[in-house]
Amino acid sequence: MNQNFTQFAFTDSVKEVQNLHGTRDSYARMETSGDRFKLTDNEISFIQSRDSFYMGTVGDNGWPYVQFRGGPKGFVKVIDETTIAYVDFRGNGQYISTGNMNDNKKISLFLMDYPTQRRLKIWAESTIIQVSENEELLNKLQVEGYQARAERIVIFKIQAYDWNCPQHITPRFTVDEMKSLA
Repeated sequence: MNQNFTQFAFTDSVKEVQNLHGTRDSYARMETSGDRFKLTDNEISFIQSRDSFYMGTVGDNGWPYVQFRGGPKGFVKVIDETTIAYVDFRGNGQYISTGNMNDNKKISLFLMDYPTQRRLKIWAESTIIQVSENEELLNKLQVEGYQARAERIVIFKIQAYDWNCPQHITPRFTVDEMKSLA
C-alpha cells in the first residue's frame, strides 16, 4: 500500500528525537497532509533528467548498503505515476545491491540535482528481471548510443517520496554544465 513518507521515516525512535528537539508538533501535522506516492510532472521531469542516483538496500545480515548508479541523463525512466525503472549496466561484478534486492525488495533512492540544490527521496519496492524476460520494456529503457552492457532491468514501485531541504547542499557542476555556463 502506498503511503505518506512519514509512515516509513517517522518511527517511534525518530518521534522521540523530534520531541526532544521541539519539532514533533510540526511533523505530526505533516503526517496528516495526504499521500505522496503518485509522481507529478515536477517529479517526472526531475527523475528523467538525472544522470545518477544513490540507492540504499539492506543485506540479509541486517547491514545497510548504499550504491551509486549512473548513466547518461535520462537513463532512469518513468513508466507510470508510481513506477520508475532503469537498465542496470555491467559493473564491477560484486552484485551487492542486486543480491540485497533479491532478499529484501524494500529500497530507498536519493536523487540529487547539485546545481539547483534539490534532492528527492523515494521509498520503493524493487523487482529485478533479466533483459531477456521483457524485450519491449528493455527497448523502452535502453539509452540510444550508450555503450554499456545491459545485465538486468530494475523496476521500482514507488511507495512514498519526499523533497528534501536544500539548505546544506553544496552546488556542484559537471564539465558539460560548466561549459554551458561559459
